[in-house]
Amino acid sequence: MSVLVFGSINLDLIFRLPHLPAPGETVLGTEMRAEPGGKGANQAVAAARDGAAVALAGAVGRDAFAEPALALLREAGVDLGRVATLDGATGCAAIAVDREGRNQIAVAPGVNLAASAAQVEDAALGPDTVLVVQRECDAGETAQLLLRARARGARAVVNLAPFGGIALDALATAAVVVVNAGEAAQLAAALGSEAEPAALARRLGTAVLVTRGEAGAELAEGGRLRYQPAFPVAAIDTTAAGDAFVGVLASALDRGLDLAAAMRRAAAAAALACTRPGTQGSLPRAAETDALAATRP
Repeated sequence: MSVLVFGSINLDLIFRLPHLPAPGETVLGTEMRAEPGGKGANQAVAAARDGAAVALAGAVGRDAFAEPALALLREAGVDLGRVATLDGATGCAAIAVDREGRNQIAVAPGVNLAASAAQVEDAALGPDTVLVVQRECDAGETAQLLLRARARGARAVVNLAPFGGIALDALATAAVVVVNAGEAAQLAAALGSEAEPAALARRLGTAVLVTRGEAGAELAEGGRLRYQPAFPVAAIDTTAAGDAFVGVLASALDRGLDLAAAMRRAAAAAALACTRPGTQGSLPRAAETDALAATRP
């Protein structure tokens, strides 16, 4: 059993600010630090820290950001044999975080957009693999990989974030599509559907999981709707919460949990990520998630 992530690899520049800037406003911050990030890399680290055997396919540039962007992936034991080094810039994100933990994020994708589905061989897409994809790599390459994964028997977790088009036939191959409330509304508009999980699931023909931050998460699967309350924590930075959720969801599915149980474990991991600053550095380890998941709610 294993988790295979096809996704972005960034170096994040994180700015702590007293408040988030309005258009045209310059805000003097209290600190800045660089930390590995990118939705694909974050989700790979989250799954690995949760105990899964994880491989990542993606791309970095031939620049000074490449090695720092890979540092915590290496530390977590993620297999980087499918990461290409390409001419161009490593992806980079500028993340502003205010005193309440809210964030604004700007991303320069760099060579993430040149990552290719061909970097993943067919043999890696068998029934024992959970494939995880997002929307920070080329949509066409992502769709190709999803269709190949269906043909080979892999289960796919599609995190439609940031929102953007993936061909409907490719989306329909997913074991589950994960979106936040805003992305659910955008997906509904694109599909001509209501934004509730059950309506999206009927339209796509697959399970849909909508995360709602402190309001919890909802899963529509097989005609049933399940609700998972958020675990109450003192949040200081929500930046990595979504990626913690998706990575641990994939890890939990890989270890044999059903979607409802995996959603609960993912919610616990996401809550823990909110209690510490940063992106990959904030992602919890399995023992921490075990402890919180054993509590209410």
